Amino acid sequence: MTEHLPAALARQVAGRSEIAIRSARPGDAAAIRRLAHLVDRTVPADPVLVAETDGAIVAALSTSSADVVTDPFRATGDLVALLRLRSAQLHALAA
Repeated sequence: MTEHLPAALARQVAGRSEIAIRSARPGDAAAIRRLAHLVDRTVPADPVLVAETDGAIVAALSTSSADVVTDPFRATGDLVALLRLRSAQLHALAA
């Protein structure tokens, strides 16, 4: 999985057992609201990508505004970098 990532990011994510970067689904709304509440921010505008690890959504990124909310009790810098990378890929595909 990490062979297509920049080297520094690949080293960071290599220690995680499972990561899912995906489009948010309707059932994710409560988890995204929870993240926004934890960091006292508004819920990111749709469309949203989420980063899920260990069965929990720990970061969310609006692909339209680039606003991010994360779980402040977990290390999420590498996951936010993955969300930004995937968002850029999706924008490039749409162009």
